[in-house]
Amino acid sequence: MKNKSELYILWTNDNPITAEKMVLMYSINSLLHGWWDKVTIILWGATASLVSENTLIQNKVKEAQENGVHISACRACADQLGVTGKLEQLGVEVIYWGEPLTNILKSKETLITV
Repeated sequence: MKNKSELYILWTNDNPITAEKMVLMYSINSLLHGWWDKVTIILWGATASLVSENTLIQNKVKEAQENGVHISACRACADQLGVTGKLEQLGVEVIYWGEPLTNILKSKETLITV
């Protein structure tokens, strides 16, 4: 592949079925099958709570990380929901995403919003 291709998934839906059967399944398979060179999942809002509380989703997040998916969470959301420490324990990067998300949008990077 000549050009690096990067996919960002802005994950805002706290439905566990959507998490397992779309967000995490697609991100893992995207790397395993070479559809994308890099995949970043951005936890935003209610997904921060879902990941911090649901062990099935935690296991899927770990599987995604083991397969090379970069998982990051909005620090403002995580702090407000009181889950920053738990996400960090799970190996999730926790940063302020407002400006980076704006840059992704302005750069016309590939972004899926779920």
